[in-house]
Amino acid sequence: MFSYRHGFHAGNHADVLKHTTLIALLRHLTQKDTAITVLDTHAGAGLYRLDSRHALTSGEASQGIGRLTSPSGSELLAPALRDYLDMVASFNQTGDWRTYPGSPFIMQRLLRPQDKLVLFELHPTDAKALLSNVDQLRAGRQVDTRIEDGFEGVRALLPPPSRRGLVLCDPSYEIKTDYARVLAMLTDALKRFATGTYAIWHPLIARPEAHELPRRLKSLATKNRRPWLNASLTVKSNRSGTPQVDGHQGAGLPASGIFVLNPPHTLKAALQEALPQMVRLLGQDRHAGFTLDTSD
Repeated sequence: MFSYRHGFHAGNHADVLKHTTLIALLRHLTQKDTAITVLDTHAGAGLYRLDSRHALTSGEASQGIGRLTSPSGSELLAPALRDYLDMVASFNQTGDWRTYPGSPFIMQRLLRPQDKLVLFELHPTDAKALLSNVDQLRAGRQVDTRIEDGFEGVRALLPPPSRRGLVLCDPSYEIKTDYARVLAMLTDALKRFATGTYAIWHPLIARPEAHELPRRLKSLATKNRRPWLNASLTVKSNRSGTPQVDGHQGAGLPASGIFVLNPPHTLKAALQEALPQMVRLLGQDRHAGFTLDTSD
């Protein structure tokens, strides 16, 4: 149950897509003075070393953030992708690109004093690392770290006091039931907080549940009359028999997507410019490509 470790995958192409989108979301949400509450259902360790044994075992970062920091990735980047790269750079002041910020550290960096961040992590090793890493932030009560099941934990926190919030849900999907739990969590969340912004990361792998999830998320949003956006990034063909790392497809992960319910109006344009560059810079074969669908 607890074999998945994000340390193997930090900084890969899926993180580039997820974190570029996350930053764009928070840039928009923090434009208004009203406080926002941000919930992360699967926070991981929060901060990662790209020269760690885990990262070097998979080598995924070299095909993700590593391609953006190489000389070949020095083209004029789209604003959203540039913002993402600048964010990662801010955690590497010496320019060595050894540190990769997970979603918790990216989100905390973008929040204002009036905002709140609640992190959930159930993996015992990652939860211990998360607590230690968050303690270094000295963020006080702004960051609340909970060793709980995030799928269940968000229930008690919706709606947030200010009625403005973002929920990030990116489980490992190592357990097949995660797909159904994502849908159940979002169904319940919409009953409690229909106007919240929800970002659901999902892998695109050779598993029926993986291909069914985006369709079911779209149906749920349509049923509730809420706008949605779904972006995907494919970097290579989905060949069978790719080496697995830590019980997952690891370096063999060919594609992933991020589904946003109640997206800001600025997100589509930002990703329309950034996604083609991700394909050019991160694509590994002729099957590389992207999709960007919305309810508009």
